[in-house]
Amino acid sequence: SDPRVRAGLALHGPNLFPARPADLGRAVLAHLKAMTALGQRLLALMATGLGLDPGWFVQHLTAEPVILFRIFQYPPHPPAAPDSWGVGEHTDYGLLTILHQDRTGGLEIRTGNGWVAVPPVEGTFVCNLGDMLERMTGGRYRSTPHRVRNTSPDTRISLPFFMDPSWDARITPLPLGPAERAPTARWDGADVFAFDGLYGDYLTAKVAKVFPHLQ
Repeated sequence: SDPRVRAGLALHGPNLFPARPADLGRAVLAHLKAMTALGQRLLALMATGLGLDPGWFVQHLTAEPVILFRIFQYPPHPPAAPDSWGVGEHTDYGLLTILHQDRTGGLEIRTGNGWVAVPPVEGTFVCNLGDMLERMTGGRYRSTPHRVRNTSPDTRISLPFFMDPSWDARITPLPLGPAERAPTARWDGADVFAFDGLYGDYLTAKVAKVFPHLQ
């Protein structure tokens, strides 16, 4: 029923769920609703911390957020494996990634002091910041470089929820005064501060590098 799906908008379409387990679709949709509410709440708190009205993000940027939920399975990664990582160093595209990881571990983030393991803590989420938050806050918040390697003997399950700006939201600096960016070397050599346009264009260009046929 979403008119954007009927119009064939890039990266929009109906969710596809397997026949088994039968309740997976219903559980995922309920999870998406709850996580979207949590994401909006976190952004309201971040707006307050930046000296903005708590409703700034939902009023100007996330009235209809682009959301994505994935269920990743990382098999055990033997030390002698030819590739180095389950997923290599990267940052996420949007605003927030709210991640539930199981007890296996393997997630690392890059800090000013090098790579640091993020051990799983029962009953908690990990929250990574995305490129658009760094761009719009002038570097007050930085997107989080991270990577994964499962060196345990068990399969690792990771459940990331991505909270991004609305598809047609224009990405401009927040009304915060002079930027506080400092030059930092990114994993991909890109400059997130160079982007000026609609979030949907940014996302499509990024995804097209992984799936070139989308171009």
